Amino acid sequence: MKRKENMENRHKKLKITLSILLILMIVILLSATFILPSFIVLGERQTLKEALKWQSDHYDTSFYDDLEKKDYEVESKDGYKIHAEFLKNPEATTKYIIISHGYTDNRMGALKYVPMYMELGFNCIIYDLRGHGENEKTITTYGILESVDLDFLISDTRNRYKDISVLGLHGESLGAATTITTLKYKPDVDFVVADCGFSDIENVLKNGFKNMHLPTFFIDLADVGTRVRYKYSLKNMRPIDSLKDNEIPILFIHGEKDDLILKGNSKRMSEATKGYSEIHYINNAGHAESILKDPDNYMKYVKRYLEEIGCL
Repeated sequence: MKRKENMENRHKKLKITLSILLILMIVILLSATFILPSFIVLGERQTLKEALKWQSDHYDTSFYDDLEKKDYEVESKDGYKIHAEFLKNPEATTKYIIISHGYTDNRMGALKYVPMYMELGFNCIIYDLRGHGENEKTITTYGILESVDLDFLISDTRNRYKDISVLGLHGESLGAATTITTLKYKPDVDFVVADCGFSDIENVLKNGFKNMHLPTFFIDLADVGTRVRYKYSLKNMRPIDSLKDNEIPILFIHGEKDDLILKGNSKRMSEATKGYSEIHYINNAGHAESILKDPDNYMKYVKRYLEEIGCL
């Protein structure tokens, strides 16, 4: 009798344990499907003040105060308003560059590239990517909608500044991915510099999940949630697909020690583009650190590239 009671108690405990495990598994799966997507597409954004402070803590930004500048808005295809800022070169020039920042940052994150382009004789246009900076808060689509915005900004730049002799694009991280994706629209630009961009967002997530010791099948669950909640698939966020017919020259730059977006992303895109391309790696540079770690070589690579393609 006592043995029977013990067996029943064991079975009862086992059922309770299995029920708890099942509930936990369901909670984990639902979290991966419906909560994880929010972290992927709605990461916490920096304010302009916060971003400028970070920049100022890492390099001298005093030049920014001395520049002649103008804020303005550009309306994208869906009516979404993009905040942009024109930074005038102290020396008269007809060369222009549009610089795109990285994820969770804003146009202040593009300032690190401004002195280099000013020295090379360019006016600079920096702007807040969709959902960032002073723009209305919304999701990040990792190049899908951001590339449309940039394409409209390019057209606006051509219409706004009638003296343009050279117009280039420079992007960092998400900004590089956005810039590359924009090439599928055949924009009227002369060159691209892509710094630490990703070829597709899936490989970046897989790398991140492995580093956090999370199962990579969570990506498939997150993709379901992204499609259900936001109507976009992570599997379609593939800048590399925009390069098969591209003939605009591209300079790829990537930090050797980038463990967020691995340098193989730039290599794959360099091999995929139809047009002229160069690729250079910066020693001891992590993600989005290349110009800060080695400004001299960075300038050398960009200058030599622009001379090679006839834009200097």
